[in-house]
Amino acid sequence: MLVRLNPNRQLVSLPEEIDRFFNHWGFDFENSDSVWQPTVDIAESENNYELIAEIPGLSKNDIHIALEDGYLKLSGERKQEKETKNKNYHRTERVYGKFERSFRLPKEVNAEAIKADYKNGVLKIEIPKTEKAQPKQIAIS
Repeated sequence: MLVRLNPNRQLVSLPEEIDRFFNHWGFDFENSDSVWQPTVDIAESENNYELIAEIPGLSKNDIHIALEDGYLKLSGERKQEKETKNKNYHRTERVYGKFERSFRLPKEVNAEAIKADYKNGVLKIEIPKTEKAQPKQIAIS
């Protein structure tokens, strides 16, 4: 028996599959009215989650991280360097202004042990899992 493949079927369900994947892992991305948003990678290892955000052009004092109602909130502002007069720009691609990203954390994280480090325009946030969430090896007797 032959089954006809509909290539559009996969394309229609791709956004649903992406949402399902991230919701399965407990991450929920909120939309915001920000002018720009830093790009973010989220990785998982045996003991923790790691959120890596590219935020070049800011000092660590311009970046704010908060934990609120199970959400990790990342916000800040990239300020315009200075006003330039007597210049005609042929191209302006750099974006300035405020940003905000929110990520729903899985329930099995140790909120008290979250660490953040910012170097060379890259913010790394380490979110440890609780003991309950970590896989355990069971010996066979």
